[in-house]
Amino acid sequence: MLQSDSIVSEGNVAESQQHSLDYQAKGHQPTPREVLSWLPKDATPAQQDSAIQKNIKPSPIHWSNCPDTLHLPGQPIGKSYRDVTLPQYYKESFFQKSKFFHPELEGGRMGVAGDPVPYTIAGDDLITSILLGCFILATLVFSKSRRFIEKQAKNFFYIPRSENSTMTETSGEVRFQIFLVLQTCLLASIVFFCYTRTFVGDTFTIDQYQIIGIYTGIFAAYFLVKTIAYAFVDWVFFDKKKNRQWIQSFLLLISTEGVALFPLVMLLAYFNLSMESAVIYSIIVVILSKLLSFYKSYIIFFRRSGDFLQIILYFCALEIIPLFSLWGLLVLTNSYLKINF
Repeated sequence: MLQSDSIVSEGNVAESQQHSLDYQAKGHQPTPREVLSWLPKDATPAQQDSAIQKNIKPSPIHWSNCPDTLHLPGQPIGKSYRDVTLPQYYKESFFQKSKFFHPELEGGRMGVAGDPVPYTIAGDDLITSILLGCFILATLVFSKSRRFIEKQAKNFFYIPRSENSTMTETSGEVRFQIFLVLQTCLLASIVFFCYTRTFVGDTFTIDQYQIIGIYTGIFAAYFLVKTIAYAFVDWVFFDKKKNRQWIQSFLLLISTEGVALFPLVMLLAYFNLSMESAVIYSIIVVILSKLLSFYKSYIIFFRRSGDFLQIILYFCALEIIPLFSLWGLLVLTNSYLKINF
């Protein structure tokens, strides 16, 4: 039985090959129907597919290049469906002859641009890290220099009976005071930066870090110039011990301003404190600082002489005028850094 089936299948294969050779000799390919007719009726789909792939080869398509004459009389010749070129009015622009027309440059965007997220100090990792570092360093220094701070606070409100009552300072305590002064400059610059973004404008020509750095440098220069002016005036009119007492008190006042501004910066940055309340708080801090400065300069320099006019001139020349000069310089700096529309 198996032998007879193999004989039949071999006969069919030989017959199929003979038909294929006959069609090749004629120069054309058989149709799929003719190929399937060569196979036995019980041929599987796989055998049918193999036979078609073996006997039928796809040939290249040769499109006709003759013009299309099948159009209405009086109408222009139709276009081929393979012609995908755009009309001329799609290629040319109204501004084609303008020197400002540059189609090779990208212009516009797909869709509608979204609103950018506004800048906030709370979302600024660098400013947050700096404030956190200032808080940690100030806490560590306060814990190690508690006695020095208490002595300075008592000595500030203490009325000396003799001219020789001065307080000595170590190098570590001097570095601590310098750190607090720099912290005051940074915090004051952040407060003024928030004020500028609220009441002046939030678009600048440079980055916000550079703006805060410029403000910090202005405040540092302000305190440095005041220190030099105080040292020069006191060196001319007063003795060395009084000058030293005043410089110690002056550094304490600057450091106290920074300590008072720190909670204000925290409230502005992370608790959405209104800028109006922040301005009132800052004015109160500045007024208290100037009143304490007036009180201390009177105790050190003018308590024995009792010349009220001299202390008014001294206070106005070294406190009020520099303060208004600082404000004018900050406003002038804003006018250069802000983008005016």
